[in-house]
Amino acid sequence: MEITTTQYKSCDLVKANGRVDSYTAPDLDKALEEIINAGHYKIVLNMSDVEFISSAGLRVLISTQKKCKKLNRGELVLSAVPERVYTALDLAGFIPLFKITENDTDAVGLF
Repeated sequence: MEITTTQYKSCDLVKANGRVDSYTAPDLDKALEEIINAGHYKIVLNMSDVEFISSAGLRVLISTQKKCKKLNRGELVLSAVPERVYTALDLAGFIPLFKITENDTDAVGLF
């Protein structure tokens, strides 16, 4: 899995590609944690190239969302979520917990 991070004025954009499973989820968690530790709580996660997400990946998403929303500092917005990943989020009951946009421009515009 590859992770790239771009910092904008209003938020940070993280793009992940490949599989987010028990092997790669710690890498995603570390990348998101570094952003939060830098004091940035408004994060967009582009998932357009994510092929699969496991329960470990879902745990990273919900953990990051909790940290971002703590004290109303920001939130994690998901963009360009593929159908198979959206289905996994839906089955886990996570859809109401995240704002999901069709593209990065809409997601960044939320901040």
